[in-house]
Amino acid sequence: MKHTAVMTIAEARGVTRDFRSGGSTVHALRGVDLQLQPGEIVALRGRSGSGKTTLLNILIGLDDPTQGRVFVLEKDLAALSETERARLRRESIGMMFQNAHLFPSLTAQENVEIPLRLARMDPDQRTRLAHEALRRVGLAARLQHRGLELSGGEQQRVALARALVHAPRFIVADEPTGNLDSVTSRAIAALLRETAHQSQISLLVATHDATIVEASDRVLNIQDGHIIE
Repeated sequence: MKHTAVMTIAEARGVTRDFRSGGSTVHALRGVDLQLQPGEIVALRGRSGSGKTTLLNILIGLDDPTQGRVFVLEKDLAALSETERARLRRESIGMMFQNAHLFPSLTAQENVEIPLRLARMDPDQRTRLAHEALRRVGLAARLQHRGLELSGGEQQRVALARALVHAPRFIVADEPTGNLDSVTSRAIAALLRETAHQSQISLLVATHDATIVEASDRVLNIQDGHIIE
């Protein structure tokens, strides 16, 4: 019987990242090896300054490693132009942050439609997909509420809907529950886990939040630029 190989969603091989600061060199990442599989939520835990955000930025092609190689959907990011990387992010990667980064004057639906507008999608299809994404995160009744009219938890749900609306294979989230109370954090953590498992999305979450860690399939600790499982 033949077994179909499972595609690795994202992979880092021997990744280092050095920065110059004054007259010295800061080693933000030191030989990081990492593989992310479909349908898993992985927590990346570490102190501020440990290299979490640097690693996220490198994995989605917003920064380059000093040494090592990075693959997303089996594409070598070093071989892609900036235009090709931007297309990869637009088509296959979703992003969430501690701040939901909603446009306060736009409705929930309009905020979710932003990636689809960038992709020049037909307006009717944009509307349909935005409605579906907001329904998935429990905000079907809040479509026309503007960003300023939404609670912090609702704003993060909109941010997740925006990250999901173009059917990505990979989502990175940087402290997505950092500004939320514990009850809302648990709800968002459960929603992230459900999203990864049901949609077979690989989800990497940089976090200090124990609720995210508990909801994760795997926890990676990063310390002084090293990954410790």
